[in-house]
Amino acid sequence: MCDLSRSFPCKEGCGHCLHMYLKYDDTKGHPLCPKFMTFFLYIARNLDRDIENSVKRWRMFCECEAPEREKLPGDWKSKSDVQRLVILRALRPDRMTNAMQLFIEERMGRKYVEGENIDFSQSYEESGPSTPIFFILSPGVDPLKEVEQLGHSLGYTCENRRLHNVSLGQGQEKVAEEALKIAAKEGHWVILQNIHLVRQWLPRLEKKLEAHSDVAHSDYRVFMSAEPANRPENHILPQGILESAIKITNEPPRGMQANLHKALTNFSQETLEMCSKEAEFKSLLFSLCYFHACVAERRKFGAQGWNRPYPFNTGDLTISVNVLYNYLEANSKVPWEDLRYLFGEIMYGGHITDDWDRVLCRTYLEEFLHPDQLDGELNLAPGFPAPPNLDYSGYHSYIDSCLPSESPHLYGLHPNAEIGFLTMTSEHLFKTVFELQPRDMGNSGGVVITREDKVKQTLDEILEKLMEEFNMVEITGKVEERTPYVQVAFQECERMNVLTRSIRTSLKELDLGFKGELKMTSTMEELAEALFLDQVPETWASKAYSSTFGLTAWYADLLLRMKELETWVGDFQVPPAVWLAGFFNPQSFLTAIMQSTARKCELPLDQMCLQCDVTKKNKEDFTSPPREGAYVHGLFLEGASWDLENSILVDSRLKELHPTMPVMFIKKKCSNFRKKASRMINNLHYLFSLKALTQDKAENRNLYECPMYKTRQRGPTYVWTFNLKTKEKPAKWILAGVAILLQV
Repeated sequence: MCDLSRSFPCKEGCGHCLHMYLKYDDTKGHPLCPKFMTFFLYIARNLDRDIENSVKRWRMFCECEAPEREKLPGDWKSKSDVQRLVILRALRPDRMTNAMQLFIEERMGRKYVEGENIDFSQSYEESGPSTPIFFILSPGVDPLKEVEQLGHSLGYTCENRRLHNVSLGQGQEKVAEEALKIAAKEGHWVILQNIHLVRQWLPRLEKKLEAHSDVAHSDYRVFMSAEPANRPENHILPQGILESAIKITNEPPRGMQANLHKALTNFSQETLEMCSKEAEFKSLLFSLCYFHACVAERRKFGAQGWNRPYPFNTGDLTISVNVLYNYLEANSKVPWEDLRYLFGEIMYGGHITDDWDRVLCRTYLEEFLHPDQLDGELNLAPGFPAPPNLDYSGYHSYIDSCLPSESPHLYGLHPNAEIGFLTMTSEHLFKTVFELQPRDMGNSGGVVITREDKVKQTLDEILEKLMEEFNMVEITGKVEERTPYVQVAFQECERMNVLTRSIRTSLKELDLGFKGELKMTSTMEELAEALFLDQVPETWASKAYSSTFGLTAWYADLLLRMKELETWVGDFQVPPAVWLAGFFNPQSFLTAIMQSTARKCELPLDQMCLQCDVTKKNKEDFTSPPREGAYVHGLFLEGASWDLENSILVDSRLKELHPTMPVMFIKKKCSNFRKKASRMINNLHYLFSLKALTQDKAENRNLYECPMYKTRQRGPTYVWTFNLKTKEKPAKWILAGVAILLQV
């Protein structure tokens, strides 16, 4: 139930012990503070036993919606606030962000956890010719609209040429320089959007701003915007610009209610009345607002929300409404297909680069833009029917009175998606705090574990367990026929050798550097830093397979992969059940299944397609491989569960984020319907199984084309697509973000 191998802060909850808890890893170091050790021993000796003796009370605590606001069961309720945080981190990591906010609010005040809305006009009053305003961009927020609105009220607009708006990119540097020159002389305003896109020009921009500020007109103002760097070392903005500017960031609204209200505020009563087909226009406009709120807020669920993050903004919504108006005015009937195509493939789809995200966007539009809504028979979400014909204020009131409370259900997702999102947020929080800590660990008694000691300990442990490279000469010499499966084994061995060679060489060099026998280079310093932070070094990750693990889990996984590969190349017999996640390149093994069958059938490879059958067995139930194809194990579902008895997809069980799939039997089928398949996949880069091509439409509706990914990151880790049986509409699973994962 909990991870008691972690160390816990002392009873007094001292800052040093909290620091130690954040840094401690039982495989790498030792708790140093006596109070720290005392409390850890108390927890280790008592908590597990108390949970076993009071299962009902602890289960109620763990399963409640907001455990951070509840008292701990039994005698544990007398523990300090810091100790409560420690125990909660072990039992409910998904609630740690909320718990930390509550802790800060109680200790420091509510203002430290709530964002304050500042009137932009106040920031403008503080600016000047030598004090520009710099906007740090957030997804889905367009802060420059406030600049344009304020400018309009003060007489600065693009129409009267007193406002110069330059969107930076290749070739726009000269345009921006000319705008700055004119504005400084005449007292105009200049907006420079996305300055992060012109890295080479930024030093010159800094000099231009400094030069103009000394002689500029008193009304001269500069407004800049840029996206934040994803990592500290990737910062490119000159220090001078940041120091001289007023820095503002606008966070997007949180939750469906705030997003839906925000979307609707882009319009007015006049907007609702401008179309001759008023009822249809108002109904579709509200659906578009709900669609916009969905796609904007869905990003908070990470990769299960969208495979990749997209900068959807209010401009996409307003342009879509303009298109809606024009098409309704030009057609006697609502052109549903045309509208869905324009919104899903061009307006919003123009941002989307991932094929599966495009399918998701299209599915949302098919659900929200539907003829049933004109008859009042459409639910935008469970318990939230499309509104009747109302006026502008009526729609806002309808949102407040009828929209269900915030839940992943509003986006078509399962509540587990929120648990996963909150857990990842918590992990990121502690990782960030950890990276901010001093690099030497010690206590008032003078005992110190230095950074070098910790790195050296990790280094020795890795080298001690690292297996020898595969002898490729010996391995290739004992193979008579190079079947597709054998070729895959060779490729995997070679890639494993490259990785293990890199690990061994870099660690030995670092060891010599610590001994003073080699000069420490920047690469060696980066390696040491990664080992200290329990992160996979970049030089290793670039030669390895996709993974989201920290170094400790990653290395344990690597040893398992080596052992699996060693067993396979011992006799080159395909294992009874193959661990698909154990490959550097899982696609190569799946392709080998096709190649092997194609040779036996004497058919071209392009007439083959994979089919999967989900068995009712575990890997231990198989003693030999099938005559054709392969049994694969180690697969996980995200977004749904598998009903073993009925062999269909069903809703996830609460708090079961990644249920294990039974063994899957993957085999090849010959397809004479290639042209038909090409039309069906609609430019998506994956293949349907033969069953998906030959069954009638009724049966097709009972198959969900499920993507398979290497990790929870999804996106670039896509592997294949397999059809899974379902009694529900496939749209349900698309919106739920259901996927098969090889690693969780």
